[in-house]
Amino acid sequence: MFLWAGSKVAGGQSDQSSVYLRIRENDVLDRRKTETALRAGEDRAVLLGLSMVLLSVMMYFVMGITVLRSYSDSVWTDEVSCTVLNSTVVGLVNCSYSCGPECRRSSSYPCLQVYVSLNSTGRVLLLLHDEETQDGDPQCFFTPKCHRDQAAASALVHNVSERLASRHSVRCFVDPTERAYSAILRRVYDRAAVFHSLFWPTCTLIGGSAIIAMVKLTQYLSIVSERHRRIKT
Repeated sequence: MFLWAGSKVAGGQSDQSSVYLRIRENDVLDRRKTETALRAGEDRAVLLGLSMVLLSVMMYFVMGITVLRSYSDSVWTDEVSCTVLNSTVVGLVNCSYSCGPECRRSSSYPCLQVYVSLNSTGRVLLLLHDEETQDGDPQCFFTPKCHRDQAAASALVHNVSERLASRHSVRCFVDPTERAYSAILRRVYDRAAVFHSLFWPTCTLIGGSAIIAMVKLTQYLSIVSERHRRIKT
């Protein structure tokens, strides 16, 4: 009877130990699965952060050679009050437009010349629409898109001419050194354009850096927590 009871107790202890081992093995497996999933998520987060940092660097490069360079090269920096002296069409300018693959046709548009007088100095300058007009056709106020319908281009130019002639005074930008013989009506690359060109790359850079820093901080805190857990056990 005693032997049977002892064997029963020993069998119960072995069953309990086997159950404990199974529970422990399940816990270890669950922990490993969780750690694997966390590492995969951390790797994806780091990859996302690095991609955002790389994208921001590329955006800085592109904006630096386009917007920032154009802003620094612009000589029309002073905004003054100008009086419109005349707004007339002086002739036609030949242009070409695409009519399909490897197909070009010729057309023309009226050349509108606008002269203004600076209210502060009385200096007479040729008025252009923006900086890009200086690179295209510096003798005309603006360059309309070249297309087949010449009547539409003429109507657009005459509409702009009438609107300028009806305005006695306008705000224009001039060269403070007086080396440029023209003024522009508006600046394409101003401080607002520079701000927006730098704002979004900066946000992308900060976001990517923050993601990487948070992942590294999480990994460090996880290591510290695991060390404390081992010390206690």
